[in-house]
Amino acid sequence: MSQTDTTIRLTQLQAGPLAIADWTLTAGEHWTVLGGVGSGKSLLSRLLCGERAPDAGQLEGLPERVIWLSLEQQQDLYERELYRDETDLTDIPDQGTPVRALLAEIDADPTAIDATAELLGLTSLLDRGYRLLSSGEGRRVMLGRALLARPDLLLLEEPFEGLDTQSHGDLTAALGELAATGWRLLLLVGQRQDIPPWATHIALLDHCRLALTGPADSVRVHPDWQATTDLIQAPAPELPPRQSEFQLPHWPADEPLVRLVKGRVAYGDTLQFEDFDWALYPGQHTQIAGPNGCGKSTLLKLVNGDHPQCYVNDLTVFGYRRGRGESIWDIKKHLGYVSTDLQRDYRVSGNVVTAVVSGLTDSIGLYQATGQQELDLALQWLDCVGLADKARHSLRSLSSGEQRLVLIARALIKQPPLLILDEPTLGLDDLNRFRVLAVVERLLRDGPTTLLFVSHRQDEQLALVRQRLVFEPASSGWHIRPQTMTGGEA
Repeated sequence: MSQTDTTIRLTQLQAGPLAIADWTLTAGEHWTVLGGVGSGKSLLSRLLCGERAPDAGQLEGLPERVIWLSLEQQQDLYERELYRDETDLTDIPDQGTPVRALLAEIDADPTAIDATAELLGLTSLLDRGYRLLSSGEGRRVMLGRALLARPDLLLLEEPFEGLDTQSHGDLTAALGELAATGWRLLLLVGQRQDIPPWATHIALLDHCRLALTGPADSVRVHPDWQATTDLIQAPAPELPPRQSEFQLPHWPADEPLVRLVKGRVAYGDTLQFEDFDWALYPGQHTQIAGPNGCGKSTLLKLVNGDHPQCYVNDLTVFGYRRGRGESIWDIKKHLGYVSTDLQRDYRVSGNVVTAVVSGLTDSIGLYQATGQQELDLALQWLDCVGLADKARHSLRSLSSGEQRLVLIARALIKQPPLLILDEPTLGLDDLNRFRVLAVVERLLRDGPTTLLFVSHRQDEQLALVRQRLVFEPASSGWHIRPQTMTGGEA
């Protein structure tokens, strides 16, 4: 890639709600933009890559080849893979386009593909279908495609979302290496811990205004930075009333909600895990830990019935042995669930408040008449996650982070006996992350909800979680080790 030496300047720029008085990005500077959910990061990216023209003002010096990588574009690739799915025609589960072929769509040179795969830790995944990747692995594939396009300016919006701790560090180092060798990168992130150490300049984007810009060291000691980013851990709001029809009021404390005997998942000759014996008892809040691709989400899908191999395992959920003629709705009635897959698949039209109400019927979309009581309950939960003012907006019109907040409210509306949160804060800024975690902790303290929780963020350790399931490499696949957490670990 040839280094672009142009200076990019935005002057008195207006684009919808976004307003930038004066911002200059000089070649050789490595900028990171920090902004919360709805702050305007995606709108700014659309301006810089040419997808959106300014309404007023000037945008000068943009290089010719600008590529923008975002969570929304990862969703677009996923939907393309769904469109190509031939499972119904072949009666064989479609594993998706192999990673090597996805990279070759951008650059067919095998040497370039291998070098990019090595840089991003994708070498072992090159022959794996995209549908079998974890969300973090999918992020790295998207980045590989962007790098192979050799842009003059690469916009990376939330590049670290969904990555485990090791992959986060590896990607930070890889991007730093690219920046040091002449690549022009602009990162847009929602969490302070995602600002890389090699960033020379920081911009703070707040409510579609650039509140602060400058050298990283100067910005970090500025009073406005401290005032905006020092999060005060306010107590969670009062929760709406618990819905009795979704509870298990007479469930014995010594009877597991979930029991798995000799659990096994494999894809053809590829083993994910086997010989896993597990029982989850009421109140035994559990965090599931392990690197990207180890099978954390697979285990959760077995529990909620979204994985086909739940029927060939000795698995009992809420007293129902799977594969014995039970109704899936008898199980989902007592579940609340949030995951990246759910957000990918929730593609129906409809507004925000009806999406939350759909949590009462466990459907993607709402297909039956809704009473005022249900609507009022949904509005209360939207208020808990800070989105009451978006209740009548189209769900698809919201940012990825706002959509995630809606789906969190959808999972919580029943205050279910079992709450499954698979990376629930993916795409959220610090303020909304801590708001959601505070609401979840309040829910656990107030009533008989048991939590299954996946997070790669080191600062998302919930005080009430005392059990862990740790995925560790085995000679074949992964071994799952139960672990009791001490007070210092929780």
